[in-house]
Amino acid sequence: MPAVDKLRLDEALQDSPQTRSLLSVFEEDAGTLTDYTNQLLQAMQRVYGAQNEMCLATQQLSKQLLAYEKQNFALGKGDEEMISTLQYFSKVVDELNILHTELAKQLADTMVLPIIQFREKDLTEVSTLKDLFGLASNEHDVSMAKYSRLPKKRENEKLKAEVAKEVASARRKQHLSSLQYYCALNALQYRKRVAMMEPMLGYTRSQIKFFKKGAEMFSKKMDSFLSSVSNMVHSVQEELDTEAEGMRISQQDLLSGNESVYTPDFDVASPAINRNLIQKAGYLNLRNKTGLVTTTWDRLYFFTQGGNLLCQPRGAVAGGLIQDLDNCSVMAVDCEDRRYCFQITTPTGKLGITLQAESKKEYEEWICAINNISRQIYLTDNPEAVAIKLNQTALQAVTPITSFGKKQERVCPSQDVKNMEIPNDRVVPSEPASVPDSAELIAPGTPIQFDIMLPAMEFLDQNRGSRRTNPFGESEDGQKEDEGDSLLQQMFVVRFLGSMAVRSDQTVEVIYEAMRQVLAARAIHNIFRMTESHLLVTSHDLKLIDPQTQVTRTSFELAGVTQFAAHQDNKRLLGFVVCDAESPGEDSKSAYVFESNTEGEKICYAISLGKEIIEARKDPEALAQLMSSMPLTNDGKFMLLNDQLEEDAAEHGDGQEESEA
Repeated sequence: MPAVDKLRLDEALQDSPQTRSLLSVFEEDAGTLTDYTNQLLQAMQRVYGAQNEMCLATQQLSKQLLAYEKQNFALGKGDEEMISTLQYFSKVVDELNILHTELAKQLADTMVLPIIQFREKDLTEVSTLKDLFGLASNEHDVSMAKYSRLPKKRENEKLKAEVAKEVASARRKQHLSSLQYYCALNALQYRKRVAMMEPMLGYTRSQIKFFKKGAEMFSKKMDSFLSSVSNMVHSVQEELDTEAEGMRISQQDLLSGNESVYTPDFDVASPAINRNLIQKAGYLNLRNKTGLVTTTWDRLYFFTQGGNLLCQPRGAVAGGLIQDLDNCSVMAVDCEDRRYCFQITTPTGKLGITLQAESKKEYEEWICAINNISRQIYLTDNPEAVAIKLNQTALQAVTPITSFGKKQERVCPSQDVKNMEIPNDRVVPSEPASVPDSAELIAPGTPIQFDIMLPAMEFLDQNRGSRRTNPFGESEDGQKEDEGDSLLQQMFVVRFLGSMAVRSDQTVEVIYEAMRQVLAARAIHNIFRMTESHLLVTSHDLKLIDPQTQVTRTSFELAGVTQFAAHQDNKRLLGFVVCDAESPGEDSKSAYVFESNTEGEKICYAISLGKEIIEARKDPEALAQLMSSMPLTNDGKFMLLNDQLEEDAAEHGDGQEESEA
C-alpha cells in the first residue's frame, strides 16, 4: 500500500503560506471524502433496506402460499397435490425468512454501523477542528494588528506588556488548534482506508454465512422435492403446449369458415331452416315502450325452457321468465319499419311482447319453435320425433297457395245439404261416436286459401254512395231492411287463418281436420300473415268487416252454415262449414278457420242463437217464447256478451287491417 501523505507538525507554529497551501489540499481531500462517504452510506442503507423488505416479503409470501387452500375458486378448489406442495414451499420460505432476518441484522452491525461511526466521529471531528482553527487564526491576526499599532514616541510599558501578553495567548491558542487540526487530517488518511474496507468486509462475511447456512438447510431431501416439483411443472407445461396447439388449430378452422357466420342474412334467398325445434336460444331485440309514442329496442339473450320463454341480460347470472308459451300464438308484425319482427299473443288474446330477429333464418326458426312449444309437444316422451312427424304429415297432406284470384275447381262428391238441427238449449251438436278418416272429410291435395281478397269491383260497389256497414246495429239512412230487422247483431274481432273445400259437413271433425291442415301448412310454408276483421253475427248472416273502412269483405248466409265449432285445446280457434249451391243438385262445401281474441265457444254460441232465431221465426209463438227467455236491448234486439264486445272494441278500435304472426 502506498505511503500516506502528512502535514508537518513543526511547521504549524510558523504558519507559512506554503504550509497553508498544503493545508488547503488536505481540506479539499477531506471534503471529497465527506461527500463520497455520504453517498456510500446511502447505498449501504439501501442494501440494508432491501434486505429488510426481503424479510417482510418472504413472510408475506409464506402466508399467501398457505391461503391458497382457503380460496373459493369459481371453477372449484385446487387439487390436493398442489395444496400440499404449496404448504411445503411455505415451510421452506419460512426457514429462508429466518436466514434473511439474521442476514439483515448482520448487515446492520457490520456494514452500516461502521460507516456511520466513521462519518459521525472522524469526519465530524475534522470539520469541528477546522472551525476552531479558523477562529484561532482570526484572533491571532487581530492581536498582531493591535500590537503593531503601539506608538513609538510615547511608549507605554504597561499597555505594551498587556498587548504582548494578548498576542502570546492568541499565538499559543492558534498553535494548539493547528496542531490538533493537523493531527486529525493526518489520521484521516489512515482512517478512510479502514472506513472503506471494514463495511464491505462485514457485508461479504454476512453473505457468505447466509449462503453457508442455506446450503446446510437444503439437504438431499430438498433436492429430491425440487426435482419432483420440476417434473410436475414440466408435465403441466407439456399439457399446456398440447392444448395450445389444439386451440390454435381449432382457431384456424373456425376462422377459415364461410363468411356467412359473420354476415347476417347471408343466405336470405334459401336459408336452411329447422322447423322441428322444441328448444331455441339466441339474441333478439326486445321492444319496450318508454313513453306515449316512443319505444326502445334492447338486445338481450332469449332462450326457451320447457314451455317458458326466458331472457338473460349480458352479465346476469341467470335468466328471468318473460312469457309462458303454452297455448300462445305467434305472429309476424310490421313494426317501426324493422325487419324480422314477430309478436307473441297470450291465450286470452292479450298482446304480449314484440321481438326482432337478426336474420330470416333466426326469424322463421323462432316462430316455428314457439309454435311447436305452444302445442306442448315438449311434454311428450320424444318431442323431436313428434314435431318431425307432425311437420312431415302436414307437408304430405297439404299443398297450400298464398292467395286466390279465383277459386280453383275442386272435386267434391255430390250429396244433399243437411242443415244442422239446433236444440232448444243452444248447445253445439256433439260429435258422432265414430271418427271418420281424414280422406273422407277432406280430399288429399286440396288447396288452401290463406287470405280473403275483396274484388275491386265489389269494393267500389260497396263504397259507391259512401255507405258502410255499422257493426253496432245503429240505424242509418239507406240501411238494408234485413239488417234493420235483425234480432241479433254481435261483433267479434277475428283473424282469418285459411279456408279449403271439404267433402262432408255431417260432423265437426271436418272442422278440426281443416284447422290441423291450415295451421300445419302455415307453419311449413312460413305463412304468418293474418288478416284481422270484425265478424258480425246477425240473425241473417255472418259478415267479415274491414275494421278501418267498415267495408264488408265477405258474408255468409247463416242458413248455409251447416257446422261450427271451437278447437278442443286452443279455445281461441274456431271454424265453420258453409254449404253453397253451385248448380241444381250439386253443393259446394267449404271450411273457414279463424283465430279470435275471445273464446271461440262464445262466437259459436252467437251463431247457434242466430240459427235458433231463424227456426223460431217460422213459428210466432216459438219466437215470442225465445224473446221472452233472453235479455233484449232498448231497440228489441238480443243482448249477449256485452262486456266482451266493449272490451274487443276498446282493444281494437285503433287496430290495423293486418297483423303478422
